[in-house]
Amino acid sequence: MTPQIDALPTSFSDTARATPAARVSEARRLFWTIRRELWENRSIYLAPLIVAALIVLGFFYSTLRMPAGMLISTTVNDNGVVSHTQHGIDPILPYTIAAGLIMATTFLVGIFYCLDALYGERRDRSILFWKSLPISDLTTVFSKAAIPLVLLPLITWGITVVTQSLMLLINVTVFHARGIDTGPLHSGLPLTQNSMMLLYHLVAIHALWYAPIWCWFLMVSAWARRTPLLWATLPPIALGVLEMITLRSGHVFEFLKYRIHGPEGSDVFTSGSNMSMPMSVSPAHFLATPGLWAGLALAAVFLAAAVQLRRYRNPI
Repeated sequence: MTPQIDALPTSFSDTARATPAARVSEARRLFWTIRRELWENRSIYLAPLIVAALIVLGFFYSTLRMPAGMLISTTVNDNGVVSHTQHGIDPILPYTIAAGLIMATTFLVGIFYCLDALYGERRDRSILFWKSLPISDLTTVFSKAAIPLVLLPLITWGITVVTQSLMLLINVTVFHARGIDTGPLHSGLPLTQNSMMLLYHLVAIHALWYAPIWCWFLMVSAWARRTPLLWATLPPIALGVLEMITLRSGHVFEFLKYRIHGPEGSDVFTSGSNMSMPMSVSPAHFLATPGLWAGLALAAVFLAAAVQLRRYRNPI
């Protein structure tokens, strides 16, 4: 019996030494770090969902309460056939406003998220815990940059498409109940084409074109000891004012306007949401814009600086 008792721990010890520790890939760590950001910052998806719910409820109430005279007009053609056509309101305008409000909401969410992403963990000293985990500073900063660069555009697109689809369903249901022809409504609202146009706008402008803005906010969040919003906005404004006073020029403000409004031929606030006008900047023209690649290079510099700052910055 004694040899058998001694053999069990020996065999177990040999097996433990022979089995290497499970290695977790950087891609998997990045995935779970992004999941952690979503768990800790639920406003990323809750804020646009709340705005979308209010839009749908408001649209439902206004459609029910709208007088029939504003919805239809009765005409008789030469053959004596009576037809009803929609007039008095722009049927596309509510859908454009809905998309614009959701995009504005996620844009504001992205600003405040980036400004607090690296500053908040230093303020509440949770950075000491996260640094004790086998997650590099590069993976952590990349996971935070992925929120405004990848997830927020996709969340905006998905919520907008669902919201506009519900609005169209409400429109069709109410019009059918009142005996109004829905043909003009369907022809003026090609949701599939418009959703693809919206996705292109979000990826091109809100992700790629705004990349240096998001990464600048992340770098300031990793550096500032207090009030990161002021440190992110006051220096460029002060630099522009100083240029106007000393050089009598406005190149700084022109650059900021160019970066916020998008490349020439596109309007950030209407191109992606206007359902009656396709975006005038084609993908080929957009990719050939020098400002796009200069902005992406600047974003890479800001992101590298944020990684270094997180590595050596102490808790507040």
